[in-house]
Amino acid sequence: MRISRQKLHQLIKNKIAAAGLPPEHADTVADVLVHADARGIHSHGAVRVEYYAERISKGGTNGAPHFTFEKTGPCSGILDGDNGAGHVAAKLAMERAIEMAQEQGVAVVGARRIGHSGALSYYVQQAARAGMIGVSVCQSDPMVVPFGGAEAYFGTNPIAFAAPGENDDIITFDMATTVQAWGKILDARARRVAIPESWAVDGQGVPTTDPMEVKGLLPVAGPKGYGLMMMVDVLSGILLGLPFGKHVSSMYHDLSQGRELGQLHVVINPAYFTSADAFRSHISQMMRELNAVKAAPGTEKVLYPGQNCDIAERESDIHGIEIVDDIYEYLISDALYKNSYDQKDPFAS
Repeated sequence: MRISRQKLHQLIKNKIAAAGLPPEHADTVADVLVHADARGIHSHGAVRVEYYAERISKGGTNGAPHFTFEKTGPCSGILDGDNGAGHVAAKLAMERAIEMAQEQGVAVVGARRIGHSGALSYYVQQAARAGMIGVSVCQSDPMVVPFGGAEAYFGTNPIAFAAPGENDDIITFDMATTVQAWGKILDARARRVAIPESWAVDGQGVPTTDPMEVKGLLPVAGPKGYGLMMMVDVLSGILLGLPFGKHVSSMYHDLSQGRELGQLHVVINPAYFTSADAFRSHISQMMRELNAVKAAPGTEKVLYPGQNCDIAERESDIHGIEIVDDIYEYLISDALYKNSYDQKDPFAS
């Protein structure tokens, strides 16, 4: 079914606030989740609400966090999230990074001891809307079979990038370092559809098309994705003095405990390197030129990175956001959670 962006935001905010987050924090969580659903990234949208509500209710997400920010150098700092909602901590950390880059030209800000923060594209677009380049990476719990290995070690460890063009143009790139993010498996489970066999393996390490049988995800492009997820874990884990690799906390193991996750934002002010106006003009020119590239047989049009999500977002503003009926029924119900996640296997259904 389809519902308006505003209605979906209010339903998610209501549920998250009822679980125990203050209204202003619930509003930010809802903003990030609706951003994902509107852009067609349903794996990071409303499908996550029941999990968040259960973790908040059981104390694993701090409903009254004491956020602190330490400026560690002219262009660097660390925001301690006190295991509050990752969406709120990550947004605040990006705001600090933007302020720093406006003054110093560049900024590197880590957010440590935070919970799951949703789609990284939200945060890099914060930077782009301020006229900056944004890069963000974050670690996640071990669910990926490394290249050549037979058991999980790293997480899906995503990377996101955004840069501003002219007017409202923003080019955005957001990817997991796996063939697909774990949330895509959750979305397939919710929709009761098969997945491509290139996404994941079962308990024997054999590729599977059944999302219910998944026991390990696969790195994108084999050894190349494997190397990228290592890089992300170093930047958002080891660099911030946090657990790394197989030591990162499980999303489902104990919902009464904080996740202690890390995220790193890098913000670059184009005005310190070139003409800011020329930079924006050239970004928009690149976007137009990519669309004008001759399409290969079987392809209607070449899209710039992230354009499919931009198109989905525009259509969502007109026609509403599509969500699964079961998720809608949960959002309008009085139930907060059904003990669906606590103490489950990381690949629990």
